[in-house]
Amino acid sequence: MLWIALVDRTGSGLWAAVSVLYFTYVTGLSVAQVGTLAAVSGAIGIAGAPLGGRIADRLPLTRVLISLQILRALASLALLTTDNYALLLAFSAAGSFGDRAASVLTKLYATRVSGPDRVRYQAVTRTVANAGWALGGLSAAAALTIGTTTAYQWLLTGDALSFVAAALLTVRCAEPPSPARMIATSKDPAPATRPANPWRDRGYLAYVATETVLFLDDAVFKVGLPLWIAHSDQVPHGLAPLLMVLNNLMVVALQVPLARFGATTAAARSLLLPLSAAFALGGVALALSATGGAFTATLFLTTSAVAFTVAEMLHATVSWELSVALAPGTAQGAYLGVHGLAQSAQRSIGPLAVTAAIATGPLGWTAFGATIAVTCVFQHHLVRDQLSRAALSVPPVTVSEH
Repeated sequence: MLWIALVDRTGSGLWAAVSVLYFTYVTGLSVAQVGTLAAVSGAIGIAGAPLGGRIADRLPLTRVLISLQILRALASLALLTTDNYALLLAFSAAGSFGDRAASVLTKLYATRVSGPDRVRYQAVTRTVANAGWALGGLSAAAALTIGTTTAYQWLLTGDALSFVAAALLTVRCAEPPSPARMIATSKDPAPATRPANPWRDRGYLAYVATETVLFLDDAVFKVGLPLWIAHSDQVPHGLAPLLMVLNNLMVVALQVPLARFGATTAAARSLLLPLSAAFALGGVALALSATGGAFTATLFLTTSAVAFTVAEMLHATVSWELSVALAPGTAQGAYLGVHGLAQSAQRSIGPLAVTAAIATGPLGWTAFGATIAVTCVFQHHLVRDQLSRAALSVPPVTVSEH
């Protein structure tokens, strides 16, 4: 699975940093069209997270992952065949669906095999994945020096081939144990109570809603920074993939060391406060990038990228631990699938939020960072209440009962 993460993210790194530029310069879409395409395809892809999680509680996880990787490959290759806006939207939506479902299933796989060491496992996985992002981003930056339509098309082809390779590697992966499927296939009588339903768990749904806001750093790197740079006369367009590379190199170097600060549920919750400060700083730095010349703009854009990367790493640790800690073991797939809605919804809301910030100007970026920072503080209180209720809901067990 670590090799899969490396191959998958190397291909994604080829495409993520230049997708906005591809749709702008190759297919001729406007800023509004690019933002709308990303938002609508993200909205359609939302269904991938809960469906993927629910299916994984019933079918072999690796087989579902293989199917999703093939879907992602076909969707990427299909983008090369047209510049029709409706078709570009449909193919992007199919790829978004597969991407969101595959992301949830990969997380579920890691959760099932890592047990109580899940925070460190997550950190190692993200380190390998971001090494792949960096490799792909460096290749994309090199291709941008050519700046031809063919160069963009080869980057997209490389992304599609990475999904094919990931599917072939998944065939070699062992199927992890699943509590839900073990119960379903056991000869013993089924439990008297039904598995918990995340759609009826209001506390977990509220937590997922706040997660949608905290995942907006993804839209900053994939849409916000590239668009902000593409329409700036002060900085070179090649800065966009270089900032993506900086993001990934920081994650490779720092994700594992930072993970130890969130190794327990209580520690992960405490990280929400410094996370709030990192988001606020990122928004202010982006706002200040519009106030000076080329050197000043580059300096503040780099500062913003660093701040949002720190926020990304802290939130990855917090989100991984809390999303699992708040989910019952017998319904992990369903719960993590619903949690995956946060990233999926962000794929839709995020492009609209960052394009609105761009249209508003420096004040928009300041408000963008401040909104996420306030949401971190709110989640800090929300999770405390949820964990308290979970502890009180556990029935007492005595030795005599065994």
